Amino acid sequence: MPVPAERASWLALLPICLTGLFYLLPVSNQRDPLLQFVPQLAGYGALAVWWTLNARAPAGLGLSRDRLGQGLRWGLWTGCVLGAVNTAVILWAVPALGGDITFLRETPHAKVPVFVMIPWLTVVIAAGVELHFRGFLLGRLEHVCRRWIPESRAAGVPWCSIVAMGLSALAFAWDPFMVMTFRHLHWIAVWDGLAWAALFLRWRSLPVVIAAHAVEVIIMYCGVKAALT
Repeated sequence: MPVPAERASWLALLPICLTGLFYLLPVSNQRDPLLQFVPQLAGYGALAVWWTLNARAPAGLGLSRDRLGQGLRWGLWTGCVLGAVNTAVILWAVPALGGDITFLRETPHAKVPVFVMIPWLTVVIAAGVELHFRGFLLGRLEHVCRRWIPESRAAGVPWCSIVAMGLSALAFAWDPFMVMTFRHLHWIAVWDGLAWAALFLRWRSLPVVIAAHAVEVIIMYCGVKAALT
């Protein structure tokens, strides 16, 4: 029996369009925390609608246990590597180039008590972010791109997947809250987004990318917190 085609994949374009519109607002409006979360909130709303229209929604979001153990090992190692690299970039490379990192003391994350942030809130945030940007956005963009991009591959990877990886990583790095909170450091989210997208497409497992995300943030948070205290 053929698998039914996925419906309403185009809903993933809604948060992307709202992200673009956010940067057309006056700077004074961009500082409004409520407006910064509009694209993500719209994304979760679009996800809810898409879920009701697709019987195989859990599988499409990567909520599967297939090869979970092996995938988690890759996720944990990826998180460790990204955490170490990004901590070095933030603490040494950025200051060496004249960039400011002292503002990180005033971010919402820095103001949360350590025993709350590590690991509990970190895992919750990682789960929510990955559900939205990898499970929903990346997966749906792959379906949308498949309709418009010829069936061809680069290094064995379909071009529709490569384009979806790039779009989802840029949407993640330019998320309004990300940009307004982490300022010039939001560029780090580009290669993070690409790495997590590659993990998701390799294992088709949301828990794998959640683990990678959480481990990376814990390493960066502890390193930066210790250096700036």
